[in-house]
Amino acid sequence: MSSVQKLVTDEDVFPTKYGREFPSSFESLVKKICRYLFHVLAHIYSSHFKETLALELHGHLNTLYIHFILFAREFNLLDPKETAIMDDLTEVLCSGGGHGGGSTDGASGGGAGAQNHVKER
Repeated sequence: MSSVQKLVTDEDVFPTKYGREFPSSFESLVKKICRYLFHVLAHIYSSHFKETLALELHGHLNTLYIHFILFAREFNLLDPKETAIMDDLTEVLCSGGGHGGGSTDGASGGGAGAQNHVKER
């Protein structure tokens, strides 16, 4: 995570001053950051999901995960081969699966069923 923090706060990578140019390697750096963040999320699901349940944070984790995945897909930031290990979870959360099926509140992303579907791995 510290390497991601260094990249995100580096003025040469993410310029914040008017008129500064983004580096020619910007796209590859963003893909690298997304790959790292995906690995962090996969690690949380595989090694710490019981703790998220105990703290009742699993809905937030699921929401964070699905927003991240949809963003990464929209901008082609992750290789599908690399994210394949989480495809089952992604499919369930994207489909609005879980208790009660799809969204009934008209909101995007599958509603409460999608947020709280995964209980334990």
